Amino acid sequence: MNGVFVTGTGTDVGKTVVAASIARKLAVEGKRVAVFKPAVTGLDDYPPADGPNADGYRPHSAHRPDHVLLREAAGSAQADDEIAPYRYGPPMSPHLAASLTGEEISRQRLLDGARAAAANADALVCEGVGGLLVPLAGFLSVADGQKGTAPYLVRDLAVDLGLPLVVAASPGLGTINHTLLTLEAARSAGLEVSKVVLTPWPDEPSQIESSNRETIAALGEVEVETLPRLR
Repeated sequence: MNGVFVTGTGTDVGKTVVAASIARKLAVEGKRVAVFKPAVTGLDDYPPADGPNADGYRPHSAHRPDHVLLREAAGSAQADDEIAPYRYGPPMSPHLAASLTGEEISRQRLLDGARAAAANADALVCEGVGGLLVPLAGFLSVADGQKGTAPYLVRDLAVDLGLPLVVAASPGLGTINHTLLTLEAARSAGLEVSKVVLTPWPDEPSQIESSNRETIAALGEVEVETLPRLR
């Protein structure tokens, strides 16, 4: 399987922007790009646009769900189910959102979906959910409060797919610890970390932001790129 797995140091650190940027660059280079995200939550924050539309959201608007943005960036014709097999309204961890609807996220369904997407493309850009240690399945059943099977984490999905990681991180204060912990969690599972991307990178970085970039690169022994705010 060719491609990358984009993860982050947490929520709202630019994973989707980084993943979409990679997908767009590959598409511009003439590659057939497929995108995949195991679960999307928070759809209640994205009211459907008025009028007929294939995915129910106004295309090319600034306010649209992750899977829609990824599809547009890649120039893909994938259906919603082919990009994000699990989609929920409330903004919460996917294992909780799934439990509240009475279902459980299936590891096999995720793997089958990702592999099917990759089979019809030159490269797969997969975006995780939250950080590496976010549970997807098998943690707790909210309905009965009983412990389920061994947890299946975002990190486990990355391992199963065997894709190199790109880690999205914020450039500001606190990012050194968050990023180095993410690198440690990835490498302890045998994952290859391709690079870290600090975003949104300011036009005139402060001393702290410049130092953060240098420190992460040195202590993490990793290439650190920057991505400005996309307008």
